[in-house]
Amino acid sequence: MASITIRNLDDEVKTRLRIRAASNGRSMEEEARTILRAAVEERAEPRNLARAIRARFEPLGGVELELPVREPVREPPIFDGASS
Repeated sequence: MASITIRNLDDEVKTRLRIRAASNGRSMEEEARTILRAAVEERAEPRNLARAIRARFEPLGGVELELPVREPVREPPIFDGASS
């Protein structure tokens, strides 16, 4: 197995990693391995704006909107050069 050294890690990041590791019952080293493993295994899906918006607001609850009644489509104007 390979090993890496991470220099200049912010104290706040280290503290949060330590807390996250403790809450998951792991060492900081194992927590870092888990995070790195998950980050490189993620497959990039094409971004879907509608799905991203729905995921952001879904926890807040739904909204029922009253949709207006649609009217029939009008005939398009004719531009044939003849004046009425």
